[in-house]
Amino acid sequence: MPVNPELQGRVLPPTEPYLVGREKVREFARAVFATNPINLDPEAARAAGYDDVVAPPTFPIVVQELTLAQLLAEPDAGIDFSRVVHGDQRFSYSRPVVAGDLLTATLTVSSVKTLGAHSIVVAESVIVDADGAHVVTALSQLVVRGED
Repeated sequence: MPVNPELQGRVLPPTEPYLVGREKVREFARAVFATNPINLDPEAARAAGYDDVVAPPTFPIVVQELTLAQLLAEPDAGIDFSRVVHGDQRFSYSRPVVAGDLLTATLTVSSVKTLGAHSIVVAESVIVDADGAHVVTALSQLVVRGED
């Protein structure tokens, strides 16, 4: 079943709020070999003007994953996850993610394109804090491979 072209423009419900934990930030920082002290040491982060450790730039994928799971669960999406290859990932920040942030994400399907047997789905997840202020937008391009 091909990807449903009517997904384009669809906005999914906001995710449950995600509380950014200090240890999650530190674990992520170690996993991606981030060596900046503000990613690991609360004192270094406070000395740099932050309330707590600062998440590495790719950390919002953790929050965006919640929205991508919603998209894959859409009954009419036509996206077979076993055929998905991640094509591109980008982040556009208003401010860094910091431990203690309570983040909510809302996914919009920006585009659905067909290239031969394959489909390209662009999903944009807008992530806001507890006050509703924009923190970061995560943009993913998913390539759904067609039948062999």
